[in-house]
Amino acid sequence: MARQAVLLLAHGTPETIAEIPEYLRNVTGGRPLPQAVVQEIERRYALIGHSPLTGITLEQARLVEAELAAEGKPVSVYAGMRNWRPSISEVVNRMRAEGVEEIAVVCLAPQNSRTSVGLYRRAVESSGLRIDFTESWAGHPLLIESFAERLRTAWTKLSAESGAPVPVLFTAHSVPTRTVQPAEKGLEVDLYDAEARLTAALVAARVPEITQWHFAFQSQGASGGAWLGPTVEQTIDSIAASGAKTLLLQPIGFLCDHVEILYDVDIFFREYAAKKGLRLERTESLNASVTLARAVAGLARLGLERLAI
Repeated sequence: MARQAVLLLAHGTPETIAEIPEYLRNVTGGRPLPQAVVQEIERRYALIGHSPLTGITLEQARLVEAELAAEGKPVSVYAGMRNWRPSISEVVNRMRAEGVEEIAVVCLAPQNSRTSVGLYRRAVESSGLRIDFTESWAGHPLLIESFAERLRTAWTKLSAESGAPVPVLFTAHSVPTRTVQPAEKGLEVDLYDAEARLTAALVAARVPEITQWHFAFQSQGASGGAWLGPTVEQTIDSIAASGAKTLLLQPIGFLCDHVEILYDVDIFFREYAAKKGLRLERTESLNASVTLARAVAGLARLGLERLAI
């Protein structure tokens, strides 16, 4: 019987500011970025001190491995980073050296897009290992519940402090519109926009006491061209104009803390909202959520079962 394992894929992040230029070259495939863009990203990392994405992802892998063992499926769970270390290729080589022949692959980006999940898939397809790749899990019940757990706690506390129910803003990372539109090349319609909105709607439905919620795309890039919207800034403007004084933000396109949360939300959006007369708070990220680990373990288990057929 072939030896099986699980591989979790994530974006990756540098450990120090000095590593950011190398990291950005990985992100762009070697294409140079304007020095002003590099310096701005270095400034953001300096403000948050450290991006914990890689460490949290490795912890998530340990939690998933423990869940699988508890379910009677003791397999090793590895984690590989598309743009940093440990790289996907490094981890695959280690798996091969350890005798792994079949892997269930789960990308820690629940909403499928050619610009994210598609790139992760291509990175493992040349591994030489037999793979089962989970394409999308935007509506997985345990993913929805893990977000709802964080949302329910934060919303109840903030509404009590505000003396009235507060509106909620769900966010996901924006992508260039050209990457999600069907092109002349005959590509199928990219479902990323619809899947991000689906996750938001399902989470809101799990916390029915919330009666007012919004959705926006955050962290539009500096590469120019059109990006998916509406933007968080546009949405904050609208919410402030409605007379609201407090807003709770939950990023449902991210599974753990990193620069797009610790800087974009905690610093930039909070300051932007304050200028509009809004107090902005956010939910705790999923990070080491046991419910999230159960969701990923379930996906991995199904992948391993498909490989065994």
